[in-house]
Amino acid sequence: MDSDLAYKIEDLIEQNADDFEISKEIKKNIKEYLDSLDTIFKESQGKDFLVKHTKKIDSFINTTYRYVLRKFFGDYLPFQSQIPIVLTALGSYGREQLCIYSDIDLMIVYEQIDGYNVEAIIESVLHILWDAGLKLGHRAHKVDEIFNASTQDITIKTAILETRFLCGSKILWMKTEREIDRIRTYKQKEFILELQKINEKRYKKFQLNMEPNIKDGVGGLRDANSLFWIANALYRVKNIRELIPKYINENEYKEYRVALEFLFRVRSALHLSSRKKNDILNLENIPEVAKLLGFKGNRYKTAQTQVVSQTLHSLKTIKITTKLLIKKLTKTILFDKTNIPTLKHNRISQKLYKCENTIIAALNKKGDTYKKMLKQCLEFQSENISFDIGYINYLKKTKFDKKNSKEIYKLKREIFHKRYQYALFEALFQADIIQEVFTPFKKIMNLPQFDGYHKYPVDVHSIKALYFLENIEDREIEKLFIKLSDDEKALLRFAILFHDIGKGRKKDHRIVGASIFKTQAKKLNFSDHLINLGAILIRHHTLMSTTASQEDIYSEKTILFFISRLRSVKALKMLYILTYCDMKAVNEKIYSPFFSSLLKELYNISLDTFEKEELIDETSRRLRKENSLKKSEEFIKLEKTLQKKILSINSNIFFIKHKPHQIISIASWINTLKDKEYDYRIDNTDNLTITIIRKNELNIGYLLGKLSSLSVNGMDIFKLYNDIKYFKIDFLEKVDENDIYYINEILEKSFDMSRKIEYNIPKINQQDLIFDCNHSKTYAKMILHTKDQKALMAHVVSVFDEFGVDIATAKIQTIKQRAHNLFLVEKNGKFCDNIEEIKEKICAG
Repeated sequence: MDSDLAYKIEDLIEQNADDFEISKEIKKNIKEYLDSLDTIFKESQGKDFLVKHTKKIDSFINTTYRYVLRKFFGDYLPFQSQIPIVLTALGSYGREQLCIYSDIDLMIVYEQIDGYNVEAIIESVLHILWDAGLKLGHRAHKVDEIFNASTQDITIKTAILETRFLCGSKILWMKTEREIDRIRTYKQKEFILELQKINEKRYKKFQLNMEPNIKDGVGGLRDANSLFWIANALYRVKNIRELIPKYINENEYKEYRVALEFLFRVRSALHLSSRKKNDILNLENIPEVAKLLGFKGNRYKTAQTQVVSQTLHSLKTIKITTKLLIKKLTKTILFDKTNIPTLKHNRISQKLYKCENTIIAALNKKGDTYKKMLKQCLEFQSENISFDIGYINYLKKTKFDKKNSKEIYKLKREIFHKRYQYALFEALFQADIIQEVFTPFKKIMNLPQFDGYHKYPVDVHSIKALYFLENIEDREIEKLFIKLSDDEKALLRFAILFHDIGKGRKKDHRIVGASIFKTQAKKLNFSDHLINLGAILIRHHTLMSTTASQEDIYSEKTILFFISRLRSVKALKMLYILTYCDMKAVNEKIYSPFFSSLLKELYNISLDTFEKEELIDETSRRLRKENSLKKSEEFIKLEKTLQKKILSINSNIFFIKHKPHQIISIASWINTLKDKEYDYRIDNTDNLTITIIRKNELNIGYLLGKLSSLSVNGMDIFKLYNDIKYFKIDFLEKVDENDIYYINEILEKSFDMSRKIEYNIPKINQQDLIFDCNHSKTYAKMILHTKDQKALMAHVVSVFDEFGVDIATAKIQTIKQRAHNLFLVEKNGKFCDNIEEIKEKICAG
């Protein structure tokens, strides 16, 4: 295509075409080239793709320059070296790393010599390139101005350090190179210090998170550029490979190059998928980037997970490698001899120092055994401690044992008994050995979280949660933590570090995480009590945040379900602390004042509710039944809406009393009602049993009164869903089959609320009754323990009907001719406000 373009331009020149026609032809060729990039990218990726793209842009600029010279000089065109102009590439273009939609930075150097019309030539070149559609950034300097220009701004200096010859005068290029060499050696120390300061600001602005900035972020291409600028300025290095073996060994360089190559691929794919300059790996771009890079999902990871995971790994590799190499390259020029007495005074051991709360290791310090490294780490735990890159390098060299000894586990446990661990775990993470210290971390290293909720990948998030434990801003939560015992604090630190350890697996990460935690905690010799407590925290580490944000925390049912999973006040307090740390580490914006107040309200309500042990035990038993129900094949086959209706039934006793298949059978029966208001079944196999489901009212007082000749053995009343009530009445006797017709008639009449019946009022003493209006927020309770008598239940229910009391659940039992009856009634103002009158009516006999 290049030769074709040259021929076409020659033809246009012969036809006396103007600059507009020329730029139009160049623009057409540029568009054809850009349209073919998708195909080219499939064949060539990484640095190779960038070099080819750079060379293609070179050809367009060279062609344009040759045309302009022909235009100005015609048949009297001199050799290019005689014309005092040189076109050079700067920045990524100069490094031959030009990405598709990046700016094309040119520096045009010239000398003002009479007769060459230099400024007009330069202006013509620029206008044609702009008209052709190239996104051009440019500088134009006389050769003797370059040095002064570089001193104005560090960005200009770094760009000029990467200058590459494109076309023009070779004589002027040699002069330009001499000026670049002056720039390279000028105030090297100040240049390095300013560059480091800029990089620190950049790290704070573009942190390593779930949407990393491939160019300017931590470990991004700008880090690699900084390494090159320093190596080039100090040692005239043109390729980092030249630092082998003095500063970096072959394997380290290979790892660095692989990481850099991958980032080149990702950045190019980002530009292609976005069809514009885009250096941030946004969540919405990931699927297309993964596709362009040829990633395919497998049984363990999706294509998107793989590409983000490898990106995060590459960024981390480049960050550590560049920091370490820059430290090695600059140690001579930055070292201050006046610090030697301070270092000697603060020497910890051979080649290891502590200065102003920073642990510093000599770059050539050899790695120690695993045991010695852990012992050393235990000495460095204090507030605001930090570790320099030399110490990170030392940690990387740790010699790990194939199998951990009991002493190793003891040392690992001691870490969690220290007040501060965040800086240590961050150092282990940076050294890429945290997964060796805690092997379950291997599964969550560089593991992305595509929920649009978590800001950081799993490994970073887990370690950050420890930071917020050490820096609790909420005074009430801090007091809860301070009151924990030393062992409980150690357990909580361990649980916080491991709270997401189950991610990266197909099963529920909370269940998997609790299992992994128990195994690891046992190795660290925590007590069984603390291990179980920690497992509860991890199993339910999302429970408090989801309950607070998604449930009605003023509903007693919600609170009981919440605390019944925790089982103890201690677990509630520790979960509150863990939730705070977890949410703060998720995203700075998540833990808002509103969310904080919700959590606090949930905590306080739950704390009060823990006093009601009977209700908690009842709810716990219901939850066990619910879990059994959810696992049954019959339940799984039900429609989702019906499943939700069944699980929404308020009565705990209903779940406790019934097996999964019985619950499903009752729900299926309700489904048959459709337009009917009620249905009932009579079973007279061993004894008479009547079960009823109804939408409208049931005159149960009339029903029981008409059947008062039979002894009631037990009765259940449950409010289910869709305003349907369920009744089951068990009698002691079996009736004659001829009486079934008569019972059917009674049942039909029992749906007429106007019917009354006369019966002998049973004898009930006031001490036989117990009333509890504080049973729960929703229900009051009445207990009746008395001698079993005819019409006993008919009488009690009739009194309730008279006062409009709505029975939610009734539990009727007769043991050794004694009635043990429990009624839960709804708090609608008709029971608690009329207790004395109800008591008087019930005891009227």
